[in-house]
Amino acid sequence: MMTHGRIRMEDVARRAGVSVATVSKVVNGRYGVAASTTTRVHEVIAELGYETNLGARALRSSRTGILGVLVAEFEPFSTQLLKGVSSAMATSDYELLAFAGAIHGETVGWERRSLRRLGGTLVDGAIIVTPTVIEPGAAVPVVAIDPHTGNGDVPTVDSDNVGGARTAIEHLISLGHTRIGMIRGREDLESARLREKGFRQAMAAAGIEVDETLLATGSYRAESAVTPARLLLDRRDRPTAIFAANDLMGIRTVEVARSRGLRVPEDVSVIGFDNVPESALAQPALTTVAQPLAELGRTALDMLLTLLAGQNLEQTHVRLDTTLVERASTAPPTTDSASPA
Repeated sequence: MMTHGRIRMEDVARRAGVSVATVSKVVNGRYGVAASTTTRVHEVIAELGYETNLGARALRSSRTGILGVLVAEFEPFSTQLLKGVSSAMATSDYELLAFAGAIHGETVGWERRSLRRLGGTLVDGAIIVTPTVIEPGAAVPVVAIDPHTGNGDVPTVDSDNVGGARTAIEHLISLGHTRIGMIRGREDLESARLREKGFRQAMAAAGIEVDETLLATGSYRAESAVTPARLLLDRRDRPTAIFAANDLMGIRTVEVARSRGLRVPEDVSVIGFDNVPESALAQPALTTVAQPLAELGRTALDMLLTLLAGQNLEQTHVRLDTTLVERASTAPPTTDSASPA
């Protein structure tokens, strides 16, 4: 009689008419089992949906065949990276485990706790997305994508944040904007600092003095842009364009502008950073600087597989280019775009 719940090795053995030891040999790829018996056991495994226990597999072989992608939470940026990793997994022998480590509000150190839980027991290696802390000496090989604190002793892959921000501001300047505001990311984040650096570089190169009162700070979360956007847009001398340090804040800035009776881009232009799918669906569609999100994921996976194969990386810190994606949220300033609403 078949048991309810999880299918056990004993259930497979009973249905296939063989011993548990024989099923174990088949599952673990050991010799000494006739081809016809092996075929029969695999048929029963597929029929019953039997899955080996990952923890037990790790104890037997020191490998689980699983790679982890650790994210703080599943939001648009990390989801697109995950898609890139997943698409590249098709050419490897590994399976993928996605794990959200900061879903209970932990903002710093979540990746350390997550690695302790998963490393060496459930995963053979890990890709950590936007870690707040990256430390050498983890139980398994680790590659970090866009670490909050910059490059360390752990292999990393990120995008050209400085160059991308320069591109965003150069685009606005080319349209005729000189009074440009910025909604920054959290000041403790490396990518936020680099994007502000690119903003300042582009303004200086164009001979435009930065008005420090037009710089406000968010946290990359959409709701964090509401107060900064209001502060900038409610001014009588509001900026004619705003650079939001990521798309989620850019989209929310557009919404705040519209709630103030302002038209985008006629009254104020808005540009973001990332090119998450939501940016193309916004009303109006958001002009942005595209990070190659899927390629970031694929590159991180290639680096991790190289480490797992016991090989040295050609580059331990890889930086990918960004590109401008022009949409409907930016346009030349109108003669009255900086006047009070």
